[in-house]
Amino acid sequence: MMQISMNRKRKLKRSGTMLLSCLVASSLLIPLQAVVSPERAQAAGPARQMEKLDRGLVAVKTGNGVFVSWRLLGTEAAATSFNVYRNGTKLNSSPITGSTNYLDSGGTTGSTYYVRAVVGGTEQTASPTVSVWGTNYLTVPLQKPAGGTTPDGVNYTYSANDATVADLDGDGQYEIILKWDPSNSKDNSQDGYTGEVFVDAYKLNGTRLWRISMGKNIRAGAHYTQIMAYDLDGDGKAEVAMKTADGTKDGTGVVIGSATADYRNSAGRVLSGPEYLTVFQGTTGKALATVNYDPPRGNVNDWGDNYGNRVDRFLAGIAYLDGQKPSLVMARGYYTRTVLVAYNWRGGQLTKLWTFDSDASGNSAYAGQGNHNLSIADVDGDGKDEIIYGAMAVDDNGTGLYTTGLGHGDAMHLGDLDPNRPGLEVFQVHENTSAAYGLEYRDAKTGQTIWGVYAGKDVGRGMSADIDPRYPGEEVWANGGLYTSTGTKIGSTLPSSTNFGIWWDGDLQRELLDDIRIDKWNYTNSTTSNLLTASGTASNNGTKATPTLQADLLGDWREEAVWRTTDSTALRIYTTTDVTNYRLWTLMHDPVYRLGVAWQNVGYNQPPHTSFFLGNGMSTPAQPNIYTP
Repeated sequence: MMQISMNRKRKLKRSGTMLLSCLVASSLLIPLQAVVSPERAQAAGPARQMEKLDRGLVAVKTGNGVFVSWRLLGTEAAATSFNVYRNGTKLNSSPITGSTNYLDSGGTTGSTYYVRAVVGGTEQTASPTVSVWGTNYLTVPLQKPAGGTTPDGVNYTYSANDATVADLDGDGQYEIILKWDPSNSKDNSQDGYTGEVFVDAYKLNGTRLWRISMGKNIRAGAHYTQIMAYDLDGDGKAEVAMKTADGTKDGTGVVIGSATADYRNSAGRVLSGPEYLTVFQGTTGKALATVNYDPPRGNVNDWGDNYGNRVDRFLAGIAYLDGQKPSLVMARGYYTRTVLVAYNWRGGQLTKLWTFDSDASGNSAYAGQGNHNLSIADVDGDGKDEIIYGAMAVDDNGTGLYTTGLGHGDAMHLGDLDPNRPGLEVFQVHENTSAAYGLEYRDAKTGQTIWGVYAGKDVGRGMSADIDPRYPGEEVWANGGLYTSTGTKIGSTLPSSTNFGIWWDGDLQRELLDDIRIDKWNYTNSTTSNLLTASGTASNNGTKATPTLQADLLGDWREEAVWRTTDSTALRIYTTTDVTNYRLWTLMHDPVYRLGVAWQNVGYNQPPHTSFFLGNGMSTPAQPNIYTP
């Protein structure tokens, strides 16, 4: 067995994750021995309910044949191997143990493929059979809404915007839940009417399951509608939860509240009238339960201004607050007052668990510490999730865990960024010009600063990814500096983007995703090379230039990028065709990563991270401690 270096043995994640196997030559498998520290074993706790996924098999025609890729599920033993079949004939002479992809040099666009897992020498049930993609993306046709005209006579059209995924119908495949943005959507700081927001659900073949019309009393913009799609009750089919209002029409055509009420003021803002939280059925879009939105609007001035900028800043997430089943967390405010409310959806009932309010006694230090985004993970090792809400954290029981006092920020990264120290880390940038640190790296459990850099200005963007194998852990960059995970500055020339990261090619380092391209950082000469430019597509959210979605949606552990076509008549799901000799459980069965995909559409989109260090020199993570319905 290959030995793991001592510095890597010091750090294995508390959350269940994945197995790594490495082929140093095509005929020589050297598996890395799985090691679980005493801390990890004690903190594992009960298994978590996760999605029951199918094999996610994908086959893509390349210049060298057909690239075939599939999932190793988090519920499968590390010793599971696979046989690959083309047109019903097995291709491999012995079961594949060292990877979850295969290049079939004899494959054509007319071929069909399936795989069979091999357990204890016995073949298991075949996966669904798939046809070959003729290119490295799958086209998902969309049904674009018709444009309209605002009350003040402004015409608008629609573009496909942010999306999330969940298994809505329990077939083991992901459906896409997509938000449509009108061309006159607004930032909260801007006055003006907006067109109506629509939310659609699509199967990957383009079949639309439903459309929810949010109504005239939900304004369009990045901070108003946060889509939470997740199997909240464990029945194997995901629900969808969103903030709604009078006039919202569910997927079956039923209107929530008053169908005629219009609470828009002359500035196009909605600062009066009822607000709701609705749980929708994933298969039909039917409203299953609607309650008053908590935290309520109350007095607009209480949130930091009198015109509606800060009162309508919403965030949301999914958290395993009991360590076993997912709960829904809805939030309001982060510039001044901050309120988070947790709910359970069980047995057809929506029940409130707790409320955290920065206005409550003893919580004043938490005011003004929120971000344009959040992250969720078990940071204290008790098996239950905490909500990292920018420069503050809320414990699983709804009490404050810590606040750094560094204030609001636009970007944050949470994961096992430094494999040489225990626990998870947070890298965050800050907007406050007087903050002690414009970019800071902290212990996710305690909030203690590990290192930081004074900026004296608003640091709008920051990124964390392993892009340089010469240094342990992930590199981070912001404000003109590229740093190691221990804070050593290694350059002033930054990668081509400070936006998203994606595991794309065959190595363990992460590539750069920005606008409609994927780039590779050449660490030896501080330049960037392009791996993919998705011509005919467009990114979202203006200068944020984010994809519609980025996640491990298909095939092996590497990630897919989803962009809309320039005319928004379709989505394209791009997948890698690079052969890799690294084998990992699907990232969607890692708890931190899966919750990251759930919150990726929230506020200012951020890339997901894993609960373990995934990069050059990584240790073998433990198998995910999960079960599926």
